[in-house]
Parts: sequence; C-alpha cells; structure tokens
Amino acid sequence: MTDSTSWQSPAGPDPKATTTPPAFTPPGPAVTSSDSPVQGASEYEPPTPHYLPPVAPTAAFTAHASAPRWTPPPKPGLIPLRPLTLGAILGASFQVLRRNPRPTFGFSLILNGIIGILSLGVVGLVTVYGFTRASIASAGDQQQVIAGSVGQGILAFLVPVALSVVTAAMLQGIIALEVARGTVGEKLKLGGLWRQARGRIGALIGWSFILVGLVTTVILVLGLLVGLLIAFGGPAGTVAGIILAVLLALGLVVLFVWTGTRVSLVPSALVLERLPLRAAVARSWTLTTGFFWRTFGIELLVWTILSTASQVITAPISLILGLGSSVINPNGDPTGFVVLAGATYVLAFLVTLVFGAITSVVESATAALLYIDLRMRKEGLDLDLSRFVEARQRGDASVADPFLATSGLPSRQTGDPPST
Repeated sequence: MTDSTSWQSPAGPDPKATTTPPAFTPPGPAVTSSDSPVQGASEYEPPTPHYLPPVAPTAAFTAHASAPRWTPPPKPGLIPLRPLTLGAILGASFQVLRRNPRPTFGFSLILNGIIGILSLGVVGLVTVYGFTRASIASAGDQQQVIAGSVGQGILAFLVPVALSVVTAAMLQGIIALEVARGTVGEKLKLGGLWRQARGRIGALIGWSFILVGLVTTVILVLGLLVGLLIAFGGPAGTVAGIILAVLLALGLVVLFVWTGTRVSLVPSALVLERLPLRAAVARSWTLTTGFFWRTFGIELLVWTILSTASQVITAPISLILGLGSSVINPNGDPTGFVVLAGATYVLAFLVTLVFGAITSVVESATAALLYIDLRMRKEGLDLDLSRFVEARQRGDASVADPFLATSGLPSRQTGDPPST
C-alpha cells in the first residue's frame, strides 16, 4: 500500500483524462552523493529529441514539381510580346503620349499648329474676299458672285483637308517608328526617329497626295454629274439630282470607310519595312484580309472615344463664353462683340489644337499597334521580337531588325494558338 490517495482504474490510467505535464526544470549544478538528499542522485539530463527520418518524394510529387508552368509573355517595353487584346491596344495607344511625349505630342502639336494657321489664313482670306465681292457687286451680278464665292469657299475648305491628310500620313510614320522601338524597349528622341524615317518621308508624302488626289477627283466628278443633272434636267432633274446626291454620298461613305481601313497600315509598312509604295499598299491589304471588322472596329472605337472627350471639353467652354458675352457686353456694343468673338475663337482654336495633337498621336499609334498585332497573328512576329530582345540583352547586335524580316520564322497558321 502506498501513501497516494489518488484512485486509478484497474485497467490503467484513463486515456481521456487530461494530465498536466511536469514543468521543465533547467539543468543545475551537479549534485554529489554527499549533498543529495537521495542516495544515487545524479546530474539532470534533458530527454533526447527524436526526429522522423526523411521521406523520399513520391513519383506523383516529382511529376507535379517538374510539370511546365504558364509564364506571362515578356514585356520589354510598350506592349507584351504576344497577339494583342483590345485592352492592350487601347492602353498602349494612350501610353505612347506619356512614355515619350516630346517626339510624339510635341511633334504633333507643332505640325497641327502650322496646319491650323495655314488653313485659317487660306479660308479667312477666301471668305473675306467673297464677302467683299458680294457687297460691291450690282444687283444683276450678285447671284453669280455669290455662287462663285461659294465655289471658292468649297475649294478653300479642301486645302485644310488635304494638309490634314499630309500631316496625318507623316505623323503616322513617325509614331509607327516610336511604337516599334517602344515595343522592344527602346526610347528615341525626335532626331533619332527622324533619322530612322530618312528616305521614307517622300514616300509618305507621295502616298498622302495620292489619297488626296483620289478623294478629290471622286468627289468633284460625282458632284459635277449631280450639278449638271440639276442644272439642265428641269424640275424632274432637280428631284433626281437630289436623290442621286444622297445615294452617292452614302455610297462614298461606305467606299471610303472600306478602302481607308484596308490601306490604313500603308504608312507603317512604308516606314517599318521600308517597302516601295505599291508593295506597301499590297502589304496593308494582305494584313487586313480576314481582320477587316476588327481593324475597323478598333479604329472607330478610338475615334469615338477621342471625339467624345473633345466634345466634353469644348462644349462647356463654348457655353460659358456664350453666357459670359451677355454679362460682359450687355449693351451689345459692336466693339465689345468683336473682342469677345475674337477671344472666343482664339480659345477654341487653342483647345482644338491641343486635342487635335492628342487625337493625331493616339490614332497613329492605334494604326501602328494594329499593324504589329496583325503581323504577330499572321507571321509570328512576336517570336522574332522575343529573339531580338533576348539577343540585345546578351549584348548581341547581330540579330536583324525583326520588323524588316518577313520570313525569319514559319508563319503562324490560322488554327495555331497565339503565343503566350
């Protein structure tokens, strides 16, 4: 019999009973047999820890660890090196302005400013000349003078349109170079971009004149036919001429949209691939084959976004200036009206100039991005770009410009998945 008063089951201690482990006592000095209250006591030794032996990895774990994992495509600069989504194209189009603003927005602002001043001078002089002739003409000649002034005004209006087309073509070539160099992580100044465009500026201007000539010729010929029908057809000819004019206008819109979309990549092909004009037109036509609606839809979406933003900014300014004229000049003083009209026109011109520069850059960047995207989808350009970037990172400058090489790698077939 022991002195313990605790009861235990005959089967042993209860496994469900909760016991408190003994408190850990740190090792102290050694106790000799003479000092120990219990004979035979020795130095305290903590329990030896036990470790589980290492377990060899199973075959399933090894296969899972060695399985290839998805990695995002490289993005050395402006865009990831893969076929682009709508969001990537829209984001990169506006990022061109922030990434390198001086050779993009600054160059566009200068060009649009020159074109705006020249257009203002031409249209203003023709308008003033027409009103002056109409005011001093006799009653019998006044109708003919007014008709001549209207014709001169239409011709004068074609001047800024033609200049705008020329500016857009030149700017699209420069922006295409900026987008191409930004795709591989390079950032050039305006001088560097201009040097790379050397020898291509004449082709861009020639292409712009061809566009202007074709559009002007088609409009003038059809307008002349409608005018002759109205002038010599009598009342029935007038009605027929009006109906024909409406139908021709709708047909021209469809024709210009379709043709303009198919050849919208010509400046990019001229500058980046340095192709002759005829080959560049064929190149743009080939790249947009099968992707017309995608190309047209993205270009239309970008144009709609920019136009809406421009209206949101310019409409309140016009409204405020219109209301302010009645407050500043309540008596309708002619001098005050002229001053307000001049200030309103100058402010509207500056706002239009800034938004015109932004619009030109973004639309040109969109066309260049569509060009690169279509080459990625049809020719595997993304693989050439990845190889070029990797070689440059290793310091190897022997790899050719991937935008010039059109047969470096096998073309991606229609059923092949896009590279990631």
